[in-house]
Amino acid sequence: MTGTRVEVRGASKDIDGAVLLHPTSFAVDAGSCVVLRGPNGAGKTTALRLVAGLTSPSTGTVTLDGEPADERRSATREAVAALLGTPAGWRDLTLVDHLTLVDASWGRDPATCHERVLAALDEVGIGHLPDRFPHELSSGQTQLFHLALTLFRPARLLVLDEPEQRLDTDRRMLLAGLLRARRDAGTTILLACHDPAVTEAVADGVVDIDPEHR
Repeated sequence: MTGTRVEVRGASKDIDGAVLLHPTSFAVDAGSCVVLRGPNGAGKTTALRLVAGLTSPSTGTVTLDGEPADERRSATREAVAALLGTPAGWRDLTLVDHLTLVDASWGRDPATCHERVLAALDEVGIGHLPDRFPHELSSGQTQLFHLALTLFRPARLLVLDEPEQRLDTDRRMLLAGLLRARRDAGTTILLACHDPAVTEAVADGVVDIDPEHR
């Protein structure tokens, strides 16, 4: 699968006079991984939301393969898989049930669905918990489940906000390996990350977002 090229040009975001992101510019080449760094409040999450098309810039432009990033556009929804906050879920559906819904929504072969779902859970290290409900998971297991939901659907661009949070060192390295594999397969990746080891393991480039001077 060919990755999506991301271009952010002078993009800013303010709401009622509160500046969430000062004018910022960067690009992510198709099939590469770029990490956003910066202190809390610098605007990393806002930048990710702009790229995912969840909100529009107050100034500047954000494009995916030359077209505006906008979740209302089917091209954006088809291209982007994002982990920004807590994904929607259902208390009375198991982990397997959740991933089965994702699988069905993308028109995959029902005959091999269960096999794919179990493989996806195993990939992130929670293959032994298929029949758990989300509320029965530990904090770290919950983060792995959220990663599984995000990585399971087809995407040309992954947008991830601190995916390493709540994971121990071994699981963070597992995450790094999964992201490297996706990048090497052609997927473009943009993530905010505070972990130097994860950044070193996956990043082709780093963008430092300074809350004072952008």
